[in-house]
Amino acid sequence: MRIRSTAPLALAAVTALAGSLLLAAPASATKHAGGLHLGKIQYDSPGKDDRSNTSLNAEWVDIHNNGRTKLQLKGYKLKDNTGYTYTFGSRTVAAGKTVRVHTGKGKNTTAHVYWNRGSYVWNNTGDKARLIKPSGKLLDSCSWTKANKGTKNCH
Repeated sequence: MRIRSTAPLALAAVTALAGSLLLAAPASATKHAGGLHLGKIQYDSPGKDDRSNTSLNAEWVDIHNNGRTKLQLKGYKLKDNTGYTYTFGSRTVAAGKTVRVHTGKGKNTTAHVYWNRGSYVWNNTGDKARLIKPSGKLLDSCSWTKANKGTKNCH
């Protein structure tokens, strides 16, 4: 009786699986090639945390539109681990543009919106920003630790 080796079959299976994973890798790398996502976060405002409006506004999150058309942000939410939530009113972000959400008070413009808080949102030692669609579905998230030294590039 002849005993067949399963090594060639196992090698073929592993090779096929590895090939399919390699093909899938670029798709995940281009996750944000066309749409709304979290960009850069300044979670630790430079200087002393004195709760001044200047210091609060130096804490911010960039939301970027990599798409080819403008997007309406009404109903989108920006949320931290504690549950602090900023909900966008009627606001569009043009294709290829960014809107920066500042923690403190100020006058909203095309590129800057203000949470109007009197205290900080993002924890310096570690936190997670979440961008949530109006449907409640998580669109993007970005987390950090104190090792990021105050600023985090999310993508």
